[in-house]
Amino acid sequence: MKKYTLILAIFLILSACGTQSNEQTSANTTSTANENGAISAAEAQKRIKDNPKLTIVDVRTPEEYVQGHLENAHNIDWNSNSFENKIDGFERDKPILVYCLSGARSAAAAEKMRSFGFKNVLEIENGMMAWRAVQLPETTANVSVAKPAGMNRDQFDAALNSPKLVLIDFYADWCAPCKKMAPYLEEIKNEMGDKVEVVRINADDSAELASQLSIEGLPTVLVYKNKTMVWKNVGYIGKEELVKQLQQ
Repeated sequence: MKKYTLILAIFLILSACGTQSNEQTSANTTSTANENGAISAAEAQKRIKDNPKLTIVDVRTPEEYVQGHLENAHNIDWNSNSFENKIDGFERDKPILVYCLSGARSAAAAEKMRSFGFKNVLEIENGMMAWRAVQLPETTANVSVAKPAGMNRDQFDAALNSPKLVLIDFYADWCAPCKKMAPYLEEIKNEMGDKVEVVRINADDSAELASQLSIEGLPTVLVYKNKTMVWKNVGYIGKEELVKQLQQ
């Protein structure tokens, strides 16, 4: 009798362990299937190589898209009225990679897609800025629109050839913090013109230069003295704090 009781106890323990193992395996599978969030540019490139059929969505404007984009990326402007209708055409249970220029629009677009039932939406952290900063490939395939003339490296180096401090502001027309900073940068240009040279560079128009300088976010302010960068700030900064840096 004791022998049968012992066998029964062992059987119940093994059954419980097996159930727990199956539950863990199921949980892990679900976690992988429903993966969401931001990944690095390098990780995004690996995902694309591992899955050539991965759906890629570029949520920038058409004007940004034509200047260079990930190969096979669909262009659906996040700010367009047709965004929701266009994403509705994608399969909700398939993985999707979303990106913009610096990450803000793609994060908002990804969140919207998840609310629509998309189960696996990944975003490239810091978007094309990060992609270009590590020299990953992009294309202008099937695009016939001419690229806008931005600033190249020779022009940039020439701008640094000044006895004054040189304040470089990388911005974009769609960037809200950039727009907020624009008026007071003009004030600095007028008020401190004898000491400071203000140079504003559109990161969309000067994508190659932004890549060469590893610009990964907007706005980015760089301060140069005697052609050497002495200060850098990524993100919004107020006039008072910026002026303090220029007066040091």
